[in-house]
Amino acid sequence: MNASQRDVLRLHLTPGLGRTALFKLHQYFGNFTVPLQASPQHWQEAGLTEKLCQKVPAENNQKFQQICRNIELLQVQLISFWDDDYPPLLREIHDPPALLYLRGQLPANDCFAIVGSRRATSAGLTLTRTLATTLAHHDVCIVSGLARGVDSAAHRGALDAKGATIAVLGCGIDRVYPPENSKLFHEIYQENAIITEYPPETPPLAGHFPGRNRIISGLSRGVLIVEAAEKSGSLITGDFALEQGRELFAIPGALQNPNSKGTNRLLKEGAQLVTEAEDILQVLWANQPSRQKQGEYNNITEQLDESARKVFQLLGHEPRHSDEIARECGLTPMELSAILLDLELRGGIQTLPGNHYIRGWI
Repeated sequence: MNASQRDVLRLHLTPGLGRTALFKLHQYFGNFTVPLQASPQHWQEAGLTEKLCQKVPAENNQKFQQICRNIELLQVQLISFWDDDYPPLLREIHDPPALLYLRGQLPANDCFAIVGSRRATSAGLTLTRTLATTLAHHDVCIVSGLARGVDSAAHRGALDAKGATIAVLGCGIDRVYPPENSKLFHEIYQENAIITEYPPETPPLAGHFPGRNRIISGLSRGVLIVEAAEKSGSLITGDFALEQGRELFAIPGALQNPNSKGTNRLLKEGAQLVTEAEDILQVLWANQPSRQKQGEYNNITEQLDESARKVFQLLGHEPRHSDEIARECGLTPMELSAILLDLELRGGIQTLPGNHYIRGWI
């Protein structure tokens, strides 16, 4: 961390000095070094109070030094709005973060956000993962919030395709929330990116998540909402998407499912309907080819015998139980087990919990 980054960090750690104040300081002083040496009167001229000036932690402040050590230890990068590597789309929104904390590396790919219920149905989670995998195969970076449910499935789908994904936090970069996503957190930042606008040691308070959501949509060319109740936080992300001029997509759901009320309402209000990844690709990336080659698909079918080909062609995006597959293909459990294992090793199918299977080639 260089001297100018330490300067902006001191300001960002100042109690009561938020995003708006950082923009005022930079606009008035031209950088973040001069205000640290300026008088309270100059701060007042910049539109800030004398009390705020006096709250800036000193360079030798113990807590500041500890946070600096943690940032170095965790290899956190600080990216300000005025840096060249600040995300271009995020820079365009009307209330961009003044400072981002980053672990990992921001992908150069176009971004697309997928969000939804923390208590999504198994079908919703499976579809989310499949959609994210397909988009990642088209070199689209999947952005989400690392929450339980749909967010986790979206990140996991991108990783399944060895694609790009960004997790946006509603807490400090040194916090993993929810705790059970610790493994996913570490997988993401090792190859991709974890970002937040909140300083280290900031807890995951409820009031932080709307701010997190505007970053999710702000990074992205479009936002898909998979499942959302009538007052779901995911709908806030949808509102930000519309406000920011992003394309808004939603997946329809059963009328009796509470998690479908929000998405069905969005569709009635004009959101674009999604049942497969092609619905998104045609709107935003119509000419962007998949990294999965059709020749590879043809190759796998040519190598299969009649029974295996029948199983492979039966499977699609909807999970099928092994008993159902065996019944429809006229196979014994032992015969089916051998075929499924072979198809999985070839990468042709994916195994899901509870002896369910879906097509691996999208």
